[in-house]
Amino acid sequence: MRSILLCAVFVLAFTAFGFAQGEMNSKGEPAALNEQNKPVDLKAGEKITRGAALASNVKKTKVEKVFATPEKFAGKTVQVEGVIVRSCKKEGCWMEMADKEGGKSVRVTFGDHAFYIPLNAAGMKVKAQGVFKTNILPKEKVEHLIKDDGAKFDKINADGTVTEVAFDATGVELIKTK
Repeated sequence: MRSILLCAVFVLAFTAFGFAQGEMNSKGEPAALNEQNKPVDLKAGEKITRGAALASNVKKTKVEKVFATPEKFAGKTVQVEGVIVRSCKKEGCWMEMADKEGGKSVRVTFGDHAFYIPLNAAGMKVKAQGVFKTNILPKEKVEHLIKDDGAKFDKINADGTVTEVAFDATGVELIKTK
């Protein structure tokens, strides 16, 4: 009887600890819920910004153009414009954007969680400034992004890793369209 009671106490303790942890981010830390990523209720045409202000003298390009020759854009600050296809459902710490609905999308990160976008940002128009880079995502990160955050990848390598062209944004402008 005593061991059953002790066992029950341990189960309750671990369950309480698990609930206290809440959602975890891609770093295995509790998800950051804050003013930046809370859902927004914007009217059509309203704009919000996150991160650094967008500079006016930055070269503009298209996501599709970068995919054709990613090495030409590596390490160069550019501005891209398009639509948010999907975004992180836990923190708003990344998004996928395409030039237009149905277009090829790029995963956009915001430094090392330097800023966040609203959890309901999918479907909004976006302008983003930053740098394109090619990454090899480890299998564990790929699985996390797919399972927990809803990311999609065109091609997964045989070892479970993904070689991706990504965009690291320093600042974004989000505009409600409908």
